[in-house]
Amino acid sequence: MRQLWKPLLIVASVLALTGCGSTPPTAINDVCSVFAQRDNLFRDWHADAKRTERKYGIPVPVLMATMRVESGFDGDAKPARTKLLGFVPWKRPSSAYGYSQALDGTWDQYRRETGSPMARRTNFSDSVDFVGWYYSKTVEKYGVSRDDAYSLYLSYRYGWTGFARGSWQNDAGARKTAARTASIADNYALQLRGC
Repeated sequence: MRQLWKPLLIVASVLALTGCGSTPPTAINDVCSVFAQRDNLFRDWHADAKRTERKYGIPVPVLMATMRVESGFDGDAKPARTKLLGFVPWKRPSSAYGYSQALDGTWDQYRRETGSPMARRTNFSDSVDFVGWYYSKTVEKYGVSRDDAYSLYLSYRYGWTGFARGSWQNDAGARKTAARTASIADNYALQLRGC
């Protein structure tokens, strides 16, 4: 019995560490490369993204483009700290964190509504599911098409209230980032046909 514990402990440790401290994939503008680098015995990003697509109806290229823009596929991503007196690291401008850059309040809502209290923003599977959940609610509330990466991203960046108010209309930076997200989604869709 004692001899069984050692191999089980090693396997459990390896599984626990697979979600921690991983570096972002390289070649993040090539979704086939991203999936190839992250599909192995312990995780399968492509399977996670496809499962989310089936669950919420949001296409894989839209999901992946959002996370590409938000975090560059870095599970530990956080907004840069502001500077006090121009040089002293200070507070972060928001609670955005992880692959999806979800804010604390929205992440808590996601965990409650999906019955996933253990979901983590540093876990790709949880994060891609969050993006699908968020976008499906945008589709339901505002009638946005499930493949309209531009509008979906604006709802993501501004939140549902800001999106409904049209707060993004006077923000050229937000519109530019939304257009970039849509362009990446289009490129990813083309790439996925050849993977």
